[in-house]
This record gives sequence, structure tokens and C-alpha cells, in this order.
Amino acid sequence: MAKKESTADKLKKKLFMEKESAWNGIDEKKSASIMKFSEGYKDFLNVAKTEREVLAHIKKIAAKKKFVSIEKAKKGDKKLFLSYDGVSGALAVINDPEAFAKGFLMVGSHIDVPRIDLKGNPLYEAEDMAFMKTHYYGGIKKYQWVTRPLALHGVVVKKSGEVVNVAIGEKDSDPVFTINDLLPHLAQQQMQKKAGEVIEGENLNILVGSIPYEFKSEKDGIKLAVMKYLNDEYGIVEEDFVSAELQLVPAGKARDVGFDRSFVGVHGHDDRVCTFTGMQAIFDAKNSKKNMLMVFFDKEEIGSKGNAGADSNILERIVNDVINHYGKGDYNTLIKALENSAFLSADVNAAVDPEWAGVNESKNAGHIGKGVCLTKFTGVRGKGSSNEAHAEFVAKCRAAFDKGGAAWQTAELGKVDQGGGGTIAMFIAEYGMDVVDCGTAILSMHSPFEVASKADIYHTYLAYKSFYDYLK
Repeated sequence: MAKKESTADKLKKKLFMEKESAWNGIDEKKSASIMKFSEGYKDFLNVAKTEREVLAHIKKIAAKKKFVSIEKAKKGDKKLFLSYDGVSGALAVINDPEAFAKGFLMVGSHIDVPRIDLKGNPLYEAEDMAFMKTHYYGGIKKYQWVTRPLALHGVVVKKSGEVVNVAIGEKDSDPVFTINDLLPHLAQQQMQKKAGEVIEGENLNILVGSIPYEFKSEKDGIKLAVMKYLNDEYGIVEEDFVSAELQLVPAGKARDVGFDRSFVGVHGHDDRVCTFTGMQAIFDAKNSKKNMLMVFFDKEEIGSKGNAGADSNILERIVNDVINHYGKGDYNTLIKALENSAFLSADVNAAVDPEWAGVNESKNAGHIGKGVCLTKFTGVRGKGSSNEAHAEFVAKCRAAFDKGGAAWQTAELGKVDQGGGGTIAMFIAEYGMDVVDCGTAILSMHSPFEVASKADIYHTYLAYKSFYDYLK
């Protein structure tokens, strides 16, 4: 005989906040939807490894969804694609051109990732080998990047203005690059160093060759052979590195992780998981009559500076260009459109790992498989450098997520005095709009191989779609 539910048990269900795994109790159809969605996400990751590649791929996908570049759009077009220098941009869905002053529903992610960049004068020769000097970008553990295959992606812009695209290391027939490390037999002194000093920044140099030009050993003969190859293949000379954006990222495709394939492992979940889910959400949102934006920022990993980061006027420029396209571009409309908007700062959070559980306070941390993380504030220690969302706005987001069937959880970034971090939220809030952080919980964040739950990826998409569809 089944045990009768007690009054206390009923009250617990009604009053307690207990978040279950998003896998719990679902049927085969829902499981298949989760798995299928992540296949699309992996395909996206495999072809978009730099900011430029991400934005170009978004443009290609959006065109199939009838989005038109704003430069070519007609006044009656409701779906717009905007690009700024090829590294930041937006998707816009305009349901009511007469209502710009009432604001937009906005989701915003960043499309840059922690990585290793080539320096402006990188190529040198030593010990009969050729190397290229690098400068790491964003917060990385440097020791994680050695002795692994790396691919080179990016652009070289010649003095003439010609742009040369480079992608080496992804095809099976391509060479890859690597950063060497010291063998353990001779590493006694190295192993006594702190983790942050085991590999110095100036030692993150990639191995690129060893055969001298015309097989003749002479000064800079290997360097010459490398430059001849680059000149033959791409038409570039050494000085062209000065006006290049070349990035080293882990070579290879996104992979399923685990016997049950319940995770996706890849470099760049932070923040391309929010980029992809936000893009799909604005494609699929159908219920709202409000105007919508999905914004893609650059430079978040280095402080959101520059003319493409959130700490610039890029969002103002995007909104201004949209309302101008529909003939509504006056300053008052622009200011009101920004002030009255609602914004999800779509960025990842840290998932609790049982091996490192001590850095989190479990009741207020992101847990794998329990849905998107709704983060009222980020910042450091005493909420420094944080936008703290107003309670009223958080309540509206909760209601929208519940209505759209999105599993969600509340999460902070680590224990109060542990460390922390920031997002674009504090910069966006300066326009006067309501902003809250919301994104996927990630294992091994900022590493060359981050891990995310497929259930969380799917529910991040549902949360963003619910925000577009149901936020009041």
C-alpha cells in the first residue's frame, strides 16, 4: 500500500524550492529533442571558432530564416541582421515599428572566448626550429594549453586592404601547432613553482617548422621557409602580421562526453552556448508582439572595452540604426527605447564539480542538469563590479520561464569571499533598463575543453525563448 502523503509533505511541495534534474521523469520524445538540439549546437561550434567566424555563420543561418542585412533591407522588412566590423552585431525582429519608445526585449551574449593570440611580430628561429610568439587573451590557466594540438584561425589584412582568411588545423589533412613543455625527468625546479608560474606567458610559443629553405642550413633558413610557405599559400609577408588577428584554439570538433552522451565537451562554451541558444530563441519566438533583439558583443573576456564591447556605445548604435531604418530615429525615441528595454545578460555560470565543491556554497550554486542559471548578481566579494537586478524584474523572468516550460535554478559565482567575476550586465544597465544574468552552468570553465549538460543547453534555449515570448 502506498504511503499517504502527509500534511508536512504537501506543505514542503508548496513552500520549498527544490530543483530536480531536468532529465528526471521526461519521456523519450523530450529526450530526443534535447539530443537533437545539441547536434545543431555542435555543428555551429565546429565551424565558428573566432568572433568573425561566429558572426559570419550567424549571418548565413539567419539568411535562411529570412533575415536581411540592414544595408539591403526595405522599410517593410521585419527581420534584420546587423554587423559592426565583422566582430559584433545583432539580430532584430520588429513586430511594431510604432512602439520603439516602449523598448525592446533583448538577449545579449559575447562571442569572444579565452584563447591565445599571435603577437604582431611572431616568427623566430631557435635550435633549428621555427616558433611563433603569442600573447594569451582573457583568463586562462596557462599550463592547460601546452602539449595539445592547436589550430590557427583568423584574418590577415594586407597593406592594400585585402583580407586573407586563415584556418589551419581543423581538417584531417592539415598540420596542427603545439606549445612544448618540459619533460618530467628534468622538471624538478619547474614543479616547485606555483600553478600560475609553471608556464610563463612568454613561454606560450608555438612550434611551426624545422626544414630550412632549399634544405640548406643557414641563418634564418627555417624562418625563410615558413615565410615562403605563407607567401605561396596566402600571399602575405612578415610585416602583414602587424595587421592580423590570428588566434590559436584547440584543434578538433565538439564531442559528446559520457557513456550516455549527456554532455557536450568543447572549447568556447563560454559564451557560445548562450550565443547559439539566444540565436535559436529569437528565430523560434512567435508569441510576443514586442520588438526583439539578440545582440552579439566582442571583448567581454578582456573587460568589454573597445568599440565592439559592451562598455562602449555599440548597443546604442544598434538600436539607433534599427529605429532609423524605420524612420523613427530621434534622440528621445532612442533614449526611451534603451531605458524601457528588458535585457538578459546571456553568460555562463560555474557548475558545482564534486571534486572542487569547496569553492561553492551549494544552495546558491549552479548544478549540472538543473536548467539555466538565473543570477541576480555577479561581482567580487561584496558584489563589487556587479549589476544587481531588481527583484521585480527577476520575478517577471521567473514567471516567463515557468510559462515557457524552462527549467531554471538560482546561482551565484562561488562562495562570497572565494573570488567571482563580472559580465556585460553592469554596462548594459547604465542605459537605465532592467538587466539580469542568465546562462548555462559549465564545468572546467575557461579551459581548452569546457563541459556542459545537454539538458542545460536545451533549457537555456527554452529560457531565452520564454523571455521573448512571455515576459510582461
